[in-house]
This record gives sequence, C-alpha cells and structure tokens, in this order.
Amino acid sequence: MSRVLVVGAGLTGAACAALLPRGVRGPVAVWDKARGAGGRMSTTRGDLGSADLGAQFVTYDSELAGPRRSFYEELLSHGILKPLSAPVEGLVVREGSCNYVAPQGISSVVKYYLKQSGADVLYEQHVTHISLRDGKWEVSRKVGPPELFDIVILTIPIPQILQLQGDIVNIINESQKQQLECVSYSSRYALGLFYEAGPRIAVPWAAQYIADNPCIRFISIDNKKRNIESPEVGPSLVVHTTVTFGRDHLDSDPAEVTKAVPNCPGQMILHTQPLLICGGDGFTRSNFDGCIESALSLAEAVKSHL
Repeated sequence: MSRVLVVGAGLTGAACAALLPRGVRGPVAVWDKARGAGGRMSTTRGDLGSADLGAQFVTYDSELAGPRRSFYEELLSHGILKPLSAPVEGLVVREGSCNYVAPQGISSVVKYYLKQSGADVLYEQHVTHISLRDGKWEVSRKVGPPELFDIVILTIPIPQILQLQGDIVNIINESQKQQLECVSYSSRYALGLFYEAGPRIAVPWAAQYIADNPCIRFISIDNKKRNIESPEVGPSLVVHTTVTFGRDHLDSDPAEVTKAVPNCPGQMILHTQPLLICGGDGFTRSNFDGCIESALSLAEAVKSHL
C-alpha cells in the first residue's frame, strides 16, 4: 500500500483523491497552502453570509461532457448542485447545455469530493521543496517537518510547480519545462460585499455580465443567484473585474487557463519510480469538465503505476 500526497485542494485535487484506486485509499493526504478548500472554486464565508468569489456556476454541455455526465448526476442527486433558475443577464446558453449553481456555495463541490476521498486534508501547508530520499519523495513545506511519500500528485497552478525547489528542479527535463512554460493564464479580482438583513438590491436580475466597462465584467447578487434569499440574512454582492484590469494590477495567483499544456492527456508524468505526476486545468481547460478530465487521467496513471 502506497502513501500518496495530493498537493492542491481545488476541484482537480479533490476529485483525484476521491478517484484514486482502492489500494491507495487509506494513507492519502491532501495539502493546500490556503486556509480552506476550493482553489478557484472558492466560497468566502462571514458573519453576514457567504459568496462565491471564484467560479459562479457549473455548465453541463451534452456535446462536451459525454462520459462525465455521471459526475453531474451524482452531485445533483446529493443536492450539491441544482439548476440555475435565477435570471443572469448577458449569459450565453448553448443548445444542449445547462447551468447549475451550488446552494451551499461553489466550494461545497470540492468539499464533497474531499469527504468522499477519506483523505487526511491539511490546510496552510505551503509546499516548497520536493526531493528524492531512499526511493521516496521528501516533501518540505514552509511550516512543519518534511514528510515522505511514495506518490506525489501536483494539482497546483503550473507557475507554482515551476517555482518548487529541491530535486524536482532537475527532474523536470527541458522538453517538459518548455511545455509547462507554454501555459498562459488570465486573472481577475473578485470583491465580496456583505449587508446586514433588511436592505434589498432592487434589480430584475440575480447576476449580470457587463460588456462595456473597462474595470467590471460581472456582478452577482450571490444569495439571489443561489436562490437562498431569506429575511434573516442580508444580500451578498460579488463583483469581478475584467481580465484587462486583472492583468494590469496583478499581484495574486493566476486564474483561468487561456492556453493549456500542449499534447498532454490531462496530466504529465515527471518521474516514474517513485511516481511524481502533475495535472489540473492547466493540462485541459478551466471549467468543471476540464478538472474532472484531468482528475480521471491522474487517477488512471496512478493505477497503472501501482
């Protein structure tokens, strides 16, 4: 039985941990440098309510999802997702597609998979070094002693992979490095505003895409979007900036992938014995399907190396 570490508690990491073969299900750890789960599917929570600051909804496309339809059906059957019924101005809906929201916040999707995985999940674990030690991976972090693992799965953004120190610097060969450096991201800022119970935001929509503003691209009355309005809870407002504004003022982690790693089936094996592998939406695309596709590919690669 192998001891496995998944670095990154976003959707890819959580789904991968849940999909790992039964032979490695016991000693699986998930580490994330943030204070909670979600990655780019994050929900912020406070005394006055909660709001999705990352992904706003999940889109099912019958033409693209195909074999991943069962993932949507499972989340719907457990109430993690429900159809988006609130009006969203400017939302383009393709024929054969359907949008879903998460009533308990978009991070509840990630938390569902983490719970299904049975993994030991630790937050505020910022991985800094990965090195070979006696046929295992020694993984170091900013706080806490290094630990040894038989398999390490990296689902963090590719720029963060390229910043890791230790033996991994030399393990990533020149061809792989060039492929990884091909990936490009766009970023934007998100602002969450919470109000006490009582005020009403009198607009006919729950969310709106804005096409002609240099700073603001999207506004959502988040509790209305999720259809959880209550007289006891005030409204929560989310504002997303444009990609251009995000690029000009960027000082945070990358967001959506605009160009993925070329010629990779959802993952890249960096070392075989012991296994060191990386995946995530940087190897597919920045949406639910892309993350699940990568998670499936990662789990299959682990299975083939056991």
